[in-house]
Amino acid sequence: MYVNIKRFIDIILSAIGLIILSPVFIIIVLAIKLDSKGPILFKQKRVGINKSHFYILKFRTMRIDTPKDTPTHLLENPDQWITKVGKFLRKSSQDELPQIINILKGEMSIIGPRPALWNQYDLIEEREKYNANSVLPGLTGWAQVNGRDELPIPLKAKLDGDYVRDISLSLDIKCFILTITSVLSSKGVKEGTVEYPNSQKGYIQ
Repeated sequence: MYVNIKRFIDIILSAIGLIILSPVFIIIVLAIKLDSKGPILFKQKRVGINKSHFYILKFRTMRIDTPKDTPTHLLENPDQWITKVGKFLRKSSQDELPQIINILKGEMSIIGPRPALWNQYDLIEEREKYNANSVLPGLTGWAQVNGRDELPIPLKAKLDGDYVRDISLSLDIKCFILTITSVLSSKGVKEGTVEYPNSQKGYIQ
């Protein structure tokens, strides 16, 4: 029952968000165009519900000659690829705002596991153990508010599974509030190579 209500909430809140944030969108668009050559939006193939594929939307934060489908932490000296405006957008998570469109289209939800890259087979396989591929991916999620980029893949997948198991309105509200806190503090955001215990690596979204 909540899954249907959740979709309705997603539509209403994302539509309102798109209207309210339209002035911010305009400012970001102008800043990107003035800062570097290339498109305003960045599209990337990601894994959606039931391991289907869709193209996630972000404001472009990197140069147009950046290697494609490579997580930022796997790039050598990632700072050389990130634009000046991009650094600010990534740190403040404002590069994620166009995903409001993905939510309206029904490809994502406001709250849910962050969509993996299509070639992040280790994360996709690990999530399958917890049935975490069976829900719409989210703009933010339980794993993001409990470590974000700092988490090794097994723990990230388990947290995503915990969310799917306990999914509810109260949990979504908790995730939303904690996300605001995390964004304001930039907690858990890392650029460059990140090493984890047991040779596990996380990924930058």
